[in-house]
Amino acid sequence: MNTHTKFGIAAATLLALALPFLVEGNRFFAFVLGMTFISLLWATGMNLMYGFVGLMPLMFAGIAGIASYAMVYFTRTAGWSFWLAMPVASLIAALAGVALGLPSLRLKGFYFTLCSLVIQSVLTLAFIFFPKFTNGDTGINQIVPPDWFGGTRLKGFGFDFAIAVAAVAGVLFCAWLTRTRLGQRFVAIREDDVLAESIGITVVRTKIIAFFIVSLYAGIGGCFYSAYVGFISPRAFDVLVSLNVWLFVAFGGRGTIIGPIIGTAILAPIPFLLQDLQAFKEILSGTLIIVITLMMPGGIYGAYLKARSQRVSQSPEGLREEVQRV
Repeated sequence: MNTHTKFGIAAATLLALALPFLVEGNRFFAFVLGMTFISLLWATGMNLMYGFVGLMPLMFAGIAGIASYAMVYFTRTAGWSFWLAMPVASLIAALAGVALGLPSLRLKGFYFTLCSLVIQSVLTLAFIFFPKFTNGDTGINQIVPPDWFGGTRLKGFGFDFAIAVAAVAGVLFCAWLTRTRLGQRFVAIREDDVLAESIGITVVRTKIIAFFIVSLYAGIGGCFYSAYVGFISPRAFDVLVSLNVWLFVAFGGRGTIIGPIIGTAILAPIPFLLQDLQAFKEILSGTLIIVITLMMPGGIYGAYLKARSQRVSQSPEGLREEVQRV
C-alpha cells in the first residue's frame, strides 16, 4: 500500500467518523449519509470480488436480501436482539450465497456474470412468491431499530454513527485483507487464473473463500439497511441494486481501496437528492455506465493513478529511474 493510499484511507476514516456529527441537526441529510455508508459497505464487498478477484457478482443484492429477511424473522418471531440476529443472518446468507454460487464460481468472466444474474433473478422471485416469510410484494414495514443499553432503541445520531463505524471497519478490513497472502492470491486469479493454478493456487477454493467474505459484506449491509430504513421489499434487493453497487465501484475505480469510496460518495446520494426526477436518474445511470465502459475503464481514481504514473515517468527523476533499471 503506497503513501497516497494510506493518507487517503486515513483522511476518509476521519471524515467518515466526523460527518455524523456535522449533519446531526438535519435528519434528511443524516439519512442520506446513513444510506451512503450502507452503500459504501456494499461497494467495498463488491470491490473485493469484482476489483481484486475479477468476477462480477450480480447476485449481490439477493444475498443481502436473504440476510435482511432472516434478521427480521429472528428479531420479530424469535425475539432475538439485533446484535445477535445480524451476525447469524449474515452467516446464513453467506452460506446460502456460496451454495447457490458454487456452480458459477467455476466459470470465468462473462459466463460467471450471466450465471450470477440468473441466481439473482431466482432470489428475487423467491422473495415475491414466499409471502409467508417475506410478505411478498407488499414488503415488511415497521422494522424496529436495534436495541441498545437500558432497553432503549438505537436511532437518530447514534444509529448514524454506528453505521459509519461499520462502513469504516469494512473498508479497513478490505485494505488489510488485500495485503495478506490471501489477497495476493485474489489478485493472481484476477490477472491469470490458469497461471495461478500452475503455481499452486487452488483457484476454485480461493474463489469460494472470496465469495464467502463478499457475501458477509452483503449480509451485514442488508441487516443495517432493513433496520435503518424500517421497510424492505423484493424491489430493495433486485438486480438494479446489484448494478448500482457495481456502478459505485466501477465509477470510482475497481481494484483500489479509495476508488469505491469516491464512487459511493459521488453517486449514492444522487437518488435521494433527485428523488423527484425518477426518469433523469435512470438516464444518468445508463449514461455513466456507457462513459465508464468506453472512456474510464479504470474509474476516476484509476484515471488519476494512470495520469500520475505518466507524469512521474516523464519527469527527469522518472527518466533516471528508467535508465538505472535498464
